[in-house]
Amino acid sequence: MSNRQSKKTVLLENTIMLYILVFSSYLLSFITVPYQTRILGPDYYGRVGFALAFMIYFQLLIDFGFILSATEDVAKNRENKEELSKIVTSVNIIKTILFFICLLILIILCVNIPRFKEDSLLYILTFLSVATASFLPDFLYRGLENMKIITVRTILIRIFFVLMIFLFLKDKEDYLLIPLFTMLGNLGAIVGVYVHAIKVVKIKFIRINTKYIWHTFKKSSYFFYSRIASTAYTATNTFALGLMNSIGSNVVGLYTSADKLINTAKNGFSPIADSLFPYMVKNRDFKLVKKVLLILMPPVVIGSILIGIFANNFCAFLLGEEFRSAGNILRLLMPIVVMTPLVYILGFPVLTPMGLSKHANLSVIVSSVFHILGLSVLIIAGIFNVVTLCYITVITQFIVLLYRGTVVWVNRKLITNKI
Repeated sequence: MSNRQSKKTVLLENTIMLYILVFSSYLLSFITVPYQTRILGPDYYGRVGFALAFMIYFQLLIDFGFILSATEDVAKNRENKEELSKIVTSVNIIKTILFFICLLILIILCVNIPRFKEDSLLYILTFLSVATASFLPDFLYRGLENMKIITVRTILIRIFFVLMIFLFLKDKEDYLLIPLFTMLGNLGAIVGVYVHAIKVVKIKFIRINTKYIWHTFKKSSYFFYSRIASTAYTATNTFALGLMNSIGSNVVGLYTSADKLINTAKNGFSPIADSLFPYMVKNRDFKLVKKVLLILMPPVVIGSILIGIFANNFCAFLLGEEFRSAGNILRLLMPIVVMTPLVYILGFPVLTPMGLSKHANLSVIVSSVFHILGLSVLIIAGIFNVVTLCYITVITQFIVLLYRGTVVWVNRKLITNKI
């Protein structure tokens, strides 16, 4: 087997592992989300969705873009155990500092703002559930192109979460169990993965100087700006809708459920982009990108059209009759699913090996500025509602795609194996 064929085999294996990881989430969500929506109803499910949307800001701050920057560093230094140990140690030191900063901010909010004080335990538990997830060393195994270990352990933890939900979630008042079991599951996954990283990968937590830590922080800040900007049309939507409606409002629950389905579909494409990223950094195989898109896009378009047509029945069947009208929201958001494979693949997997990774960040920042301004206009004009929110979100996603596609086309001479 040639070296190029061997690399493609590794790419295929890691793509499969990432898909097993993602589809295990789909399968378990397919089981648990309908159960949660039926037990909690739109009101309490909306509370949980609002809390999770709010905590995503903190999660992004703790993650700080390391899933991209540290993955790239690991991919370039995969044979150097000492350097890998320095990368892992540095990332964890920074994440720990950011964790305590975020926790302090959240406590201040829960003490001083009535909206958060009223359900403070929900916010604290949800924060701990997403914060613990941030400490999983995904970047290490992505960079090493060895996703089997983290995939197996994560699936086992998700199965634990499913069992706990079915055993103990019996009434609306049990909604706090959702973030609690998520947190416990994540803690178990962290322990399991780091045992493997230390014993098998030979990673050590070592003493490093502040200059190295600062360099790690500064390098990842560019990726962080992109990821925090992207919340303008993800978490910010649910957060804004929650602020503009009363606690437990049905419209928040309906939007949250439809948005979760959209994000589930979007996450279905992330394994391709995630596995392509380290492969493309090393190999710059742009012809493969063209093949992937030609195979992927036709079924995505056809599937999106079919789901859009039967959206109401789909939501009623999957989530319960109370969520039938969520199909109207789902239908409006479906164009996002069609654009997502192009947005993901034309982002870091293509732009980074072209030497244009800054444009992957800038595309999100530009579109996010548009989104925030658009939301502000809608609110000031008094026309902010779930329908206009969906329209502005789809337009924002199109701006990201247009920006990245234009940059790739204008700089196509940088591609040695033309797409």
